[in-house]
Amino acid sequence: MALINPHINFNGNALEAFEFYRAAFGGEFRKVVRLKDLASDEFPVDPNDAHKIMHISLPIGPNILIGNDVPEFLGKVNERENRSKISVSAASKEEADQLYNILSVGGEIEMPIADSPWGSYFSMFRDKFGIEWIIEFDPNNAVV
Repeated sequence: MALINPHINFNGNALEAFEFYRAAFGGEFRKVVRLKDLASDEFPVDPNDAHKIMHISLPIGPNILIGNDVPEFLGKVNERENRSKISVSAASKEEADQLYNILSVGGEIEMPIADSPWGSYFSMFRDKFGIEWIIEFDPNNAVV
C-alpha cells in the first residue's frame, strides 16, 4: 500500500519547524541537506540561501515528513494560505493528547481536542509555523 508523506515548504525556518515536530513525534532526522551542500558551477547558490534547508526528513511511524526552505529567487511561501492538513491517527487518547498539547502551542485552535459527534477523539489547529493539523483517535479504527 502506498504511504502519504507530506512535504512542506518554509521561508528559512524549516530546521526550526522540524526540531519542533521532532519534539512532538520523537525519532531522528533521516536526512538534512543544506543548499550549500549542493553548490557547484552548474548549481550556484546565493550566499543568502547557503544555510537554508534543501531537504529535511523525519520518519514518523511508516511515514516520512519532508520539508525544505524556498530559495529567495523562487519568492516566499504564503504561510497563511490554505495548505493541506496533516492528519495524524493516534494509537490512543493519551498519544492524541500528547501530540495536541505539543503541536498546538503558539498556534491557532480551530477545534480543541475533545470527543466528536462522530465518535472519535478529534482536534484541528494551525501550529505556530502555519501548518494545519488534525489529531484524531478513533477507538473503532485504532492504529497499533
